[in-house]
Amino acid sequence: MRVELLRGKDLVVSSATSTKGLFEIDERMPVGAYDAVFHVAEWYRAQRVSLPAVPFLDVVTYRFGISDPEQHYHLPFKCTPWGYSCFRGGA
Repeated sequence: MRVELLRGKDLVVSSATSTKGLFEIDERMPVGAYDAVFHVAEWYRAQRVSLPAVPFLDVVTYRFGISDPEQHYHLPFKCTPWGYSCFRGGA
């Protein structure tokens, strides 16, 4: 799945998840608010999942904050074409 990470309007990184479904960033991110942008419908269509012309979920943005760059931030994002969940894991 294509994922973009933004800080404000600035693109920090844009990449695709690995075959394990991971989107990993090795560098420490500074304190601040971030948006993770997940291209859900694009990914399901690439998997040959039949979606309507106007999908229920197309692009999902998940806003989160980093208050302590020394901590590990594991941000699971689980989705189907019709719903998603996100939370901070491994804190």
